[in-house]
Amino acid sequence: MVRESAAVAVRNLTKTYGRRVVVADVSFEAGAGRVTALLGPNGAGKSTTLRAMLGLVRPTSGTALFDGLPFAEIERPGRVVGVLLDASAGHGGRTVYETARLAALAIGVSSHRVEACLGLVGLSSVGDRRVGSLSLGMRQRLGLAVALLGEPTTLILDEPGNGLDPEGLRWLNDFVVAFARGGGGVLLSSHHLGDIETIADDVVILDRGRVVHAGPARAAGLTNVAFASTDDDRLVRALVDDEVTVGRGRDATTRLTAATTADHVGRLSVTLGIPLTHLSESRQSLESFFLDQTSGEHAARPSTAQGLLRGTSPLVPVHAPTATSTPKATS
Repeated sequence: MVRESAAVAVRNLTKTYGRRVVVADVSFEAGAGRVTALLGPNGAGKSTTLRAMLGLVRPTSGTALFDGLPFAEIERPGRVVGVLLDASAGHGGRTVYETARLAALAIGVSSHRVEACLGLVGLSSVGDRRVGSLSLGMRQRLGLAVALLGEPTTLILDEPGNGLDPEGLRWLNDFVVAFARGGGGVLLSSHHLGDIETIADDVVILDRGRVVHAGPARAAGLTNVAFASTDDDRLVRALVDDEVTVGRGRDATTRLTAATTADHVGRLSVTLGIPLTHLSESRQSLESFFLDQTSGEHAARPSTAQGLLRGTSPLVPVHAPTATSTPKATS
């Protein structure tokens, strides 16, 4: 179910090219103050979904709303939604500062904001470098600086970690979390599943253009409980009322599973007066859960993750690595 209060609300989004269905009836939300990860195998429809949301490709049907409005109807979109989709799209002949300054003029913000955003991502010292001479990681950080210029309340980031070294990835993760904790919304795709497992509040998984899982990250198999009781139906209803994902177990002893903790199930059973006949807890990695949820044809390939997150508009006090800490730029 999509709430009207969601920072980003996608409803029944579909995109077809002729008879080929690329995105099929996709619905999810990315809330303010939360990091939402959009995940899926290669070709699952993640990038098409993001582009359709922003009007870069026209959806066949469905809508995407940002604070209640379609992107095309937002009067000053750069002040509401910050977007990073393709870090390689910048003009190679322009300098870092020129690129950011031109974007600022289009949005209507001052040069002081340009300097602040370049400083935030650690690019102040390379403002006179040509974009074409930058490494991919440095271009990613430039793209993020541009996305932040309008002090948006929501960030849409497509694979922002591409090209970043470990220090750069750590900085990006810290920034995204701080942005969300400041009240903003972040919707982010990423293939770094280990990082997503650490930073995401919510996870949406696409496979073959359809949503196969959407919910809190804790429900994405990170903690799983197998249980059985003398009144399964009533206990399951209570767990569902607590927004816990419940599934079928593997045998008669462990009839049911729940994406929560053993303590939660145990306390609920005591409150309801329902004796448990089995209770055990295990942990599953996000990667394992991802592979379980997606098609078998992808299972043998390296897993890919794409994440949505929720962020905030003000500059957040997160230490950025200097430009020299990223891989050396190629000429």
